[in-house]
Amino acid sequence: MTEPVAAALRLPRFTAAAVQAAPVYLDTAATVDKAVALVREAAGNGASLVVLPEVFVPGYPYWNWTMNPVQGSPWYERLYRASVDVPGPHVDTLRAAARRAGVVLVIGVNERGPHSLGALYNTLLTIDADGELVGVHRKLVPTWAEKLTWTPGDGSTLRVHRTAVGPLGALACGENTNPLARFTLLAQGELVHAASYIALPVAPEDYDMAEAIALRAAAHCFEGKVFTVVSCSTISPEIVAGIAGEDQQLRRQLSRPRAALSGIFGPDGRAVTDPLVDEEGIVYAEIDLGRCVQPKQMHDIVGHYNRFDVFRLHVDNRPLRPLAFDQHPPKEEE
Repeated sequence: MTEPVAAALRLPRFTAAAVQAAPVYLDTAATVDKAVALVREAAGNGASLVVLPEVFVPGYPYWNWTMNPVQGSPWYERLYRASVDVPGPHVDTLRAAARRAGVVLVIGVNERGPHSLGALYNTLLTIDADGELVGVHRKLVPTWAEKLTWTPGDGSTLRVHRTAVGPLGALACGENTNPLARFTLLAQGELVHAASYIALPVAPEDYDMAEAIALRAAAHCFEGKVFTVVSCSTISPEIVAGIAGEDQQLRRQLSRPRAALSGIFGPDGRAVTDPLVDEEGIVYAEIDLGRCVQPKQMHDIVGHYNRFDVFRLHVDNRPLRPLAFDQHPPKEEE
């Protein structure tokens, strides 16, 4: 009697969309509406995965780079008031948009901490094609000046999610430089990586943000033999006017070229199609996860091409909370 033939391995093949756009700055409802329209547009062009930028809702705290903390404090309050609750009505709107379009959606939001008026998180939401919120990742380490605004996340949100487009992980901006965070996702079977960024014209003059984004995406793809979908925001004239006012030098700085890049990279580290630099738009590309198989035979850093008897990574995946009550309250005195 012959053994039954094993079921064929089925690796998804789909169209991904990397969105490069500016938020309607600090206007939560309008930015969510814009996100919904971009999801609808991408789905109409055949996309099954749509990735939107870091903290797209309702924008990035550029004042941390251009003002001292006292000057920036009123801006922090504006951002806090415009941020979203997770779960909450704005998240429900995004979930409904993903469900209607039948797409997996990754989008960055400013999330209000549920326990403190001083806690804001740089959060990536992962929503499956049925509208289920499957992932809430809080950026582990706010970068440089961002520490004036965001509270660090914890290891509980470093997760790869089994979605309609395959095993999907996501990191925000500078996290894509952290090899241990990236390895944590790869070791959970990640094959599709969403990398969300913001345009950063306020970096040092010799820093090419577009090149830095491309290098990070290429490195993760080549090392892990995965696909990466990169989505970066742009800076609109309204953002420039709001942050810079009449300061012409700051206006020029905020308008600096090569501050943003969005695109899609394959398991050989190369761009699947030409990326988009600075301008608003959507980059589309076909992703065939079958292309990840053969490169893994050469270098599989989460498998045969590692020495787990030599190297070990321990990740504390406990959610960190400011307060923990005993499970059993003390009995009342008789």
